[in-house]
Amino acid sequence: MHRYFLCVAVMMLVTYVIRAVPFTLFRRKVKNRFVRSFLYYVPYAVLTAMTVPAAWYATQDIRVSACGIGVAVVLAYRGRGLVVVALGACVGAFAMLLALRLF
Repeated sequence: MHRYFLCVAVMMLVTYVIRAVPFTLFRRKVKNRFVRSFLYYVPYAVLTAMTVPAAWYATQDIRVSACGIGVAVVLAYRGRGLVVVALGACVGAFAMLLALRLF
């Protein structure tokens, strides 16, 4: 039980340091256009790097995952909201799974 609390304390410290360091290093507003544009796209890049590999291996068949991702990309490109994109991807993957099982 002691090790559990130690692990939680270390995770809390690491999370705090990661969030606090940028505030201490960048006290003034960043004026460089390149750095500002880079920082603008970092959250999107991190979210993509975490989501896309999980989406490819969410099912046992790569074809089902590819169909779900394809539907999600098309819906997102057309400007649909997050809920519509997520539901569309689920429906597309499920439809592909049914089609593969039937044929």
